[in-house]
Amino acid sequence: MAAAEQHYIMPRAEFDKAVKVLIVVSPYYKDIADNMIAGAVAEVEACGGTYEVVEVPGALEIPTAIGMAENMSNFDAYVALGCVIRGETTHYDTVCNDSSRAIQLLGLQGLCIGNGILTVENRPQAEVRADPAAQNKGGGAAAAALHLLALSRKWGGPRKGVGFLPTSDEIKIAGDSKGTPTA
Repeated sequence: MAAAEQHYIMPRAEFDKAVKVLIVVSPYYKDIADNMIAGAVAEVEACGGTYEVVEVPGALEIPTAIGMAENMSNFDAYVALGCVIRGETTHYDTVCNDSSRAIQLLGLQGLCIGNGILTVENRPQAEVRADPAAQNKGGGAAAAALHLLALSRKWGGPRKGVGFLPTSDEIKIAGDSKGTPTA
């Protein structure tokens, strides 16, 4: 059982400059969401950060809200919180897979996101994972976002054009201002 296993928890990320985190939550299961928010908020506050919490209808809307915020606001990191409990249909698989995939794609674009969307078989599993005094998955998602932010700041921040340097940067790297190769 996962509850009995021991695992390593990295030391808390530290920052010289303040961090601003957006916590996007689907309160479909309100009590579970509230516990996850409490864990995430405690983690953000512990590193001296500020946060804002926004609610969306369901887990599928979480990545969209994060993408909108990245384009329209000034957050440093994002925490995705929600809970999907298996039901009788394949809708569970769609919601789990598509929300996770969308968050991963945003992360590959350079966003610092902690994925705390629980995907569980039943309510008791969700309750123990959401509880800040138990598995604290909300706090873990916030810690993940903050660790990614620390890496981003260490490496100089995100670049536009994932995997590619803009033409002006290519010229600076490959040669002088006229594009002449340099040693």
